[in-house]
Amino acid sequence: MESRSLLVKAGGWGAGLATGLRQVRLGLLDLLYPPVCLVCDAPVATAHTLCPACFVRLRPITAPLCPRLGLPFAVDMGEGMLSAEALADPPPFGRARAAVIYGEVARTVVSRLKYGDRPELAGFCARLMAGAGHELWRDDPILVPVPLHRARQHERRYNQSAELALALGRLRGLDVDLRLVRRSRRTRQQVGLSGDGRQRNVAGAFAAHPEALTRARGRRVVLVDDVYTTGATTKAVTRTLQRAGLEDVDIITFARVVIGADMPI
Repeated sequence: MESRSLLVKAGGWGAGLATGLRQVRLGLLDLLYPPVCLVCDAPVATAHTLCPACFVRLRPITAPLCPRLGLPFAVDMGEGMLSAEALADPPPFGRARAAVIYGEVARTVVSRLKYGDRPELAGFCARLMAGAGHELWRDDPILVPVPLHRARQHERRYNQSAELALALGRLRGLDVDLRLVRRSRRTRQQVGLSGDGRQRNVAGAFAAHPEALTRARGRRVVLVDDVYTTGATTKAVTRTLQRAGLEDVDIITFARVVIGADMPI
């Protein structure tokens, strides 16, 4: 087993012991601080969940959907039918899947995970992502988080995408490689940029590990991120990995912006 900073192996007796100790600790915390909803702070029976009122406002992405981009279809378009977006601008990755549409509740969860020093929210997101990405877990892929630049990660204390990947790895028994790709150039935040602006912002911003092929050992890569907006970041990371020889890349995110649904990011 490599260190946590390199390759995280899910499962094993050590992981079971750590999980047991974590459950005991969380139980004690629940006695001292009764659990509340992740969004509205209403009392709930179980920690790290939503109250019924907030949960019903989440909009899960389920079939029928575009097999490439994971965009939901209003009606079943037939097997293999692609969305207009996938036809107009074919993505470099194989498949993208997301758990929920980016709306008010999803935005609050992501904001608290990303900027609110709440890494524990990754567990809730990962539970939904595990189901949404059920097609992606076959053949033992490696989970790889979209990296933050080291300066930004120091400011936030953690990378929310890495927390999501680690939580998913524990749930699905998959390896997580935190060093397969790094952000070599600090970029401005994508929020508020146009689609073209987002692409220019992340162009040349990533670099694959020098031994990427050896580390991956021929396995498929599933990139993990919090929100899929235009796909500029995940496409840039995918192309970086493909230049390093890793051709088979899929995407999983907690939320996805869908034009015409609720609010844009």
